[in-house]
Amino acid sequence: MSARRTQFYLDKQNAKWMGVCSGIADYTGIDTVWVRVAMVLLTLMGGFPWTLIAYVCAGWFAQPKPRDLYAGPEEQRFWQGVRANPARSTRDVRASFRDIDRRLADIELFYTSRNKRLADEIDSLR
Repeated sequence: MSARRTQFYLDKQNAKWMGVCSGIADYTGIDTVWVRVAMVLLTLMGGFPWTLIAYVCAGWFAQPKPRDLYAGPEEQRFWQGVRANPARSTRDVRASFRDIDRRLADIELFYTSRNKRLADEIDSLR
C-alpha cells in the first residue's frame, strides 16, 4: 500500500465543508463534533483571520484520505494510537511479541518434556 497511515489526510467522506475538521478527528481519534466545536470556539474567541487562513491552507495542501487506508475500525484505532503516542505503541508491540515468545516457549517445553527424541532433535538444530 502506497498510502502512509501516519500522514494527515482530509476526510472527504465525513466532510461538512472541506474535510479538515473530520481529517483532524480521524488523525487524532477525537470525535468529529468536538473538533468542529473547538474550531468554532477558537474562531469566535479572537482567532478569526488566522484560524480561517490555517483551515483553508490545510484544505488546499492536504491530500484526500484514500478509501482503502484502513482494513477496519480496529486497524483505524491502532493507527490513531500510533499517531497519538508512538512510544506507547512500540512498547505495546514489544510486550505482545514477548508474550507470544513466552507462550511458544511454554508450548515447546510442554511437547519436548514428554518426547525425549523430539527434544534431542530440537537441541541438535540449535
